Amino acid sequence: MKELLGEIKKRGIETVRFSFADQHGLLRSKSIAAAELPSALKNGVGFPSSLLAKDTSNKTVFPVFTPGAGLGMPEFEGAADAVMVADPSTWRVLPWAHKTGWLLCDLRFPNGKPVPFDTRALLKDALAKLAGAGYGYRAGLEVEFHVFRITDSRLKPEDAGQPGSPPAVELLNTGYQLLSEARFDQLEPALEILRANLAGLGLPLRSFECEFGPSQAEITLGVQDGLAAADAMLLFRSATKQALRRHGFHATFMCRPKLPNVMSSGWHLHQSLSARGKNAFVSSRDFLSETGKHYLSGLLEHACASAAFSTPTINGYKRYRPFSLAPERVIWGRDSRGAMLRVLGGPGDPATRIENRIGEPGANPYLYFASQIHCGLDGMLRKLPLPSPSKSPYEEKAQMLPRSLSEAIGHLKASRPLREGMGSTFVDYYCRIKEAEIERFKLASKDAGDDREVSEWEHREYFDLL
Repeated sequence: MKELLGEIKKRGIETVRFSFADQHGLLRSKSIAAAELPSALKNGVGFPSSLLAKDTSNKTVFPVFTPGAGLGMPEFEGAADAVMVADPSTWRVLPWAHKTGWLLCDLRFPNGKPVPFDTRALLKDALAKLAGAGYGYRAGLEVEFHVFRITDSRLKPEDAGQPGSPPAVELLNTGYQLLSEARFDQLEPALEILRANLAGLGLPLRSFECEFGPSQAEITLGVQDGLAAADAMLLFRSATKQALRRHGFHATFMCRPKLPNVMSSGWHLHQSLSARGKNAFVSSRDFLSETGKHYLSGLLEHACASAAFSTPTINGYKRYRPFSLAPERVIWGRDSRGAMLRVLGGPGDPATRIENRIGEPGANPYLYFASQIHCGLDGMLRKLPLPSPSKSPYEEKAQMLPRSLSEAIGHLKASRPLREGMGSTFVDYYCRIKEAEIERFKLASKDAGDDREVSEWEHREYFDLL
């Protein structure tokens, strides 16, 4: 604390944002004046616990003004305070904000008890369980998103609401030309702003790329240990939206906006396990070690249930289409971009890893990572056999991925390893929040169900939020 306060004074910081990731993977924060920082660091910063009871429209799902708050927990009654407790290792100075620092926080109740819906804590628990088995978790991030120029911010009072009207936008380029240098140059004015700010945050940047669709970009982040990688994803998304918005651009991590001719965006999670400082997926003679094969089998076995965390919006399921470079079936392949799980590397290759291509870029990284760990561990503990790789990813006779969030939630409710790993209390809470989102969609949209087209409801719900 003394070192941090000294750093704040030396840099002339005037405010510090105490932030936490909510159930949707969105940052919530309070900005604390410099004079109050010693107290805030020592005692934490209070916030209404009802923030943890809200769906993606910020509507409160649980009856917090009743005994037990509908959660069976008196700590949530009356929207009472919970407390943000800063993790000093996450300290950053925000390059785009005037004399502003930032800290990521863990959550407690005022009585000191951990908040059971703290998603960062859930990942810590998963990592601890993995460490108990003798392994660490490593992740590299490959994230697609869209950047548009704002033509109308739609900030009139009548545009407000739950949710409000999303901004009107125009493209920065018209695509479709994957890795086109000319198209990339058209994105460059926005990406230059982004590059400077992300570098200023110390994020492990690897590449900036022109993705396949119009106004679509991809950024990759280098390999980090599990918690650091999840924190980096959270900060990367928030920084991208904030820094670009100040310059008249709108960045969105919504999977498939309702705009003509745009492509879906995915989040490809590259993962491996470490043991005694080495990649535990590396085999001297095969494409994967036995540990890696069992882990891969666990991801396959529980793919439909874990989709509720990797693809947590109604919109995300519109991406699963045949011959689209997005997965459609529960299969794996050797260096196949059509498979759900793509195995990269080979005998003796220290970069051997499993790429999960199922995720959408707006997913909560703590829940995504934790679900992968619990599913993979189950495969390792049960020594699940690995099926043959797919060579025809869109024609293989295999289980289909869920076609809707509702279907994925049904699989999650029945999942033994995810209930055991994340706790039934959390799983039931999460399912109820997502069911409220689904109920609103069904009431508002005649396009509910198996329809593949993106609805106006989805665009209003996610385009500005994510």
